[in-house]
Amino acid sequence: MAGQQFQYDDSGNTFFYFLTSFVGLIVIPATYYLWPRDQNAEQLRLKSLRRVHGRCLWYRLRLIKSQQSIVPTLKKAALLFGWAVFLLLAYKVSKLDREYQEYNPYEVLNLDPGASLSEIKKRYHMLSLKYHPDKGGDEAMFMRIAKAYAALTNEQSRYNWVTYGNPDGPGATSFGIALPAWIVDQKNSMLVLLVYGLAFMVILPVVVGTWWYRSIRYSGDQILINTTQLFMHFMYKTPNMNMKRLVMVLTAAFEFDPRSNKEATIRPTDNIEVPQLIRELGNINVKKKEPPFCYPYSLKARVLVLAHLARMDVSEEIEEDQRFVIRKSPALLQEMINVGCQLTMMANSRGGFHAPRLVTIENCMKLTQMIVQGLQESKSPLLQLPHFEEEHLRYCISKKYKVRSLQDLVSLKDSDRRSMLRFLGEEKYDEVMAVLGSFPHVTMDTKLQVLDDEDSNNITAGSIVTVTVTLTRKRMADVFEKAQESTPCPAEETSTTEDIGDASKAKTKVWQNKNKAAKKAAKSKKKKLTKKKATPAPSKSKQANGNVAGNEVVPAAAKDEDDEASDKGSDSDEGEANKDSPSERDEDSDKQSDTEVDEMGGDDEEEWEALQQSIQRRERALLETKSKVTHPVYSLYFPEEKQEWWWLYIADRRDQTLVSMPYHVCTLKDTEEVELKFPAPSKTGNYQYSVILRSDSYHGLDQIKPLKLEVHEAKAMLDNHPQWDIPDTEEEDEEQEDSDGIEESEEDDEDND
Repeated sequence: MAGQQFQYDDSGNTFFYFLTSFVGLIVIPATYYLWPRDQNAEQLRLKSLRRVHGRCLWYRLRLIKSQQSIVPTLKKAALLFGWAVFLLLAYKVSKLDREYQEYNPYEVLNLDPGASLSEIKKRYHMLSLKYHPDKGGDEAMFMRIAKAYAALTNEQSRYNWVTYGNPDGPGATSFGIALPAWIVDQKNSMLVLLVYGLAFMVILPVVVGTWWYRSIRYSGDQILINTTQLFMHFMYKTPNMNMKRLVMVLTAAFEFDPRSNKEATIRPTDNIEVPQLIRELGNINVKKKEPPFCYPYSLKARVLVLAHLARMDVSEEIEEDQRFVIRKSPALLQEMINVGCQLTMMANSRGGFHAPRLVTIENCMKLTQMIVQGLQESKSPLLQLPHFEEEHLRYCISKKYKVRSLQDLVSLKDSDRRSMLRFLGEEKYDEVMAVLGSFPHVTMDTKLQVLDDEDSNNITAGSIVTVTVTLTRKRMADVFEKAQESTPCPAEETSTTEDIGDASKAKTKVWQNKNKAAKKAAKSKKKKLTKKKATPAPSKSKQANGNVAGNEVVPAAAKDEDDEASDKGSDSDEGEANKDSPSERDEDSDKQSDTEVDEMGGDDEEEWEALQQSIQRRERALLETKSKVTHPVYSLYFPEEKQEWWWLYIADRRDQTLVSMPYHVCTLKDTEEVELKFPAPSKTGNYQYSVILRSDSYHGLDQIKPLKLEVHEAKAMLDNHPQWDIPDTEEEDEEQEDSDGIEESEEDDEDND
């Protein structure tokens, strides 16, 4: 009966197969994930960004890092060494001899396959005389010869050989263990046991425990859990937090404490340089004894952040610490916003405490902009541009130009802009215009509806309102060029009439609000109507006294109204005259009802198609993973490359509360569609909200769009729907039918009897 045999590899050949497979499983994936990317592609990308971002701190640090870093070289060397070992093992395996050989009795007897029975007997007789043990031959060889002879002459042995490959029948299945035999040798047992114990009882638990201890200290966004609890405590304690208090809470994060984060450092020179910066900055609440604001790490981080916002020069010794604090700050502020949203939802659902005010969450967003751009809250957005200093702002805010924002600077004519920026040379002016043209200009289109409802445009109390916001991002240079092309030249302006001149005066700038432009256009139209001269209205009909009605002067507007009224009157008279019979009236009413039904059916089809499209968009959004690499931010003082991201939310600015939670838009390259959902108020009436778009990188590019909400009373729920009401008469009829059926069956039985 067949069995199983397990044996270790005495020759060591099987171990090489195992080792080759093991090394291949490590080297091949490691090469795919760890091989340094094409350095030329990164250099080309940096070269394309040089014209705009050449003066940015992160750009200069990236160039220095790419030149001095030896990490890619070490990775390449390690991977090449792994491939060399893998190829060497593969070559070794290819040269190994095969241990398994198929049993062939003809080879044992030195006969050709297909030899006759007489030849087999003759050959066996000759070899047995030579290798028989009684005549001094080899016993093992004689046993092999006898076995081969039996396989060729005995019917059962031949059947076993043909079927199982062995004259003795099915043998035991042999399994080779791909480990050398010396591992289980008794001489090496203590050494092997020591290695196993060290690997699986010391090294593995230490590695897993270290990883687990570090991972449980961080949240999903790689923020320390203690920091999140700290933010929650102070936002709960201070719902209305000003910018000064916000900076103190931010710099108290445990990411800046060397005891919690090894990347943070406390240097011996801090005792000298930090007090010096405090004297230069002025009042920063140094004497505040509230922990953790009074701790050395918190005070140092606060001083470094305030020095960054003031664009102060620091020594090289603490400059690296300042860059570390600035790099960590945007992620910490995003965590602070998330904490504020969580507290707001808890306050709305449970109550019992005050939610963080809207100004607190918006201050977090503003502080992110300030840290990325290295600007204080009261500074001009123009200081984000290169070569702009405080003394240059007086040229911009003069009475002649009144430029206070980036949009005002873009909307100027070329000649006026060049005259205003006369303090810049040609090269510097071109650089400023290139940077300004790369800034984003985002437009918002909002659509208000109630999904999964019969009337999606009717907002009832307590319903879930969905605001679909479509964001379109363009370069400021593209918008500026279109605005320049749309403006008429001076020659055309002089040749136009007075009405066209009034219309051109009513034109608004690209950056002004559409509502303001509409109001100005309406005012200009009213002026046109008043400026127009009255024209006589000719009439063929005569008055009762015999005078012609056309002799009187009638305004054009009054004349048009009279004509429209007369047309309507004549149409109605003709319609009444044409309707001679009731049958015609019935036909007209049927046609009108048919058209109404067709219109309602068309509206239902449109709503159904819109619903299907929205469902498909949601499914695609769930399945599709978009890259968070959008557009690099122009930031002169931020030490790391940052992408353009935005916050989008709905707020009630009168009550200073959030209506919908801020949505962090991280994938806006050209166009992005975002759905904001919130419950409608429980009371009917008109509500005025605001859709707010804020940048997390640029100062002065925020947008606010009004959102009007008209809430109606919700429909009353029917306790008993008519389709489930069964009249009593129907139940009686059914009972009567059942009784009649029973009586008929009894009569039939009697007849049969």
